[in-house]
Amino acid sequence: MAEVALERSDRIAVITVRDPERRNALTLELSEQLADAVRACERDPEVTAVVVTGAAPAFCAGADLTALGEAKEEGLRRIYAGFLAVADCSLPTIAAVNGAAVGAGLNLALACDVRVAGPRARFDARFLQLGIHPGGGMTWMLQRLVGPQTATAMTLFGQILDADEAVRTGLAYTRSGDDVVAAARDLAKASAEGPRELVRTIKATMRTTAALDDHAEAVTTELGPQVTSIGSPEFAAKLAALKDRISGRP
Repeated sequence: MAEVALERSDRIAVITVRDPERRNALTLELSEQLADAVRACERDPEVTAVVVTGAAPAFCAGADLTALGEAKEEGLRRIYAGFLAVADCSLPTIAAVNGAAVGAGLNLALACDVRVAGPRARFDARFLQLGIHPGGGMTWMLQRLVGPQTATAMTLFGQILDADEAVRTGLAYTRSGDDVVAAARDLAKASAEGPRELVRTIKATMRTTAALDDHAEAVTTELGPQVTSIGSPEFAAKLAALKDRISGRP
């Protein structure tokens, strides 16, 4: 049965697209479930980081071709809704790319804040090869990550990046061993252990400052949230613990 599964433990949620026989291709229903899973994570006060993956052997083979062939503008936006929910998530997100990420599946990986590439990861735009124009903001996301040259090679010249090439070009943050979800969970621990609202505020600030060109404006943008965090009970507790450790040194 095709579904999007949601598992939560240690303040980390793992969202898994499960339709392995179809390489986790996104149908309208799966895209809706994916968006629902992201919203459930945002509502859950016990979730502070999100990992997104697909059931082996693929990460996501893109949009279901039947749904894609029948789609007009409204249908395309419904297909986009799943990965756009990931892109808009207020919590830190990590794509655990365990296999092929193709077309809309590449979009799903790009929508995450960080990508961890397993040994079988493949990043494949493939829109041109299917005879359709890229959608869902792929050209914008890809160029911001890897620059125009690599984005052009992938989008117009059909170049497919493996895990090592993805890391080299900046498309992926790191290459993992066979258990890419475990690697993504390890990476997520620092966020999971932090104060949830502080994590969300830092992510929101990073989105704002990414679009700024002026250092002084970035300083001003960070100042208010930093002052608020200094006055928080969480900071007071960490500061007291640090002082106790220092005073206890021989």
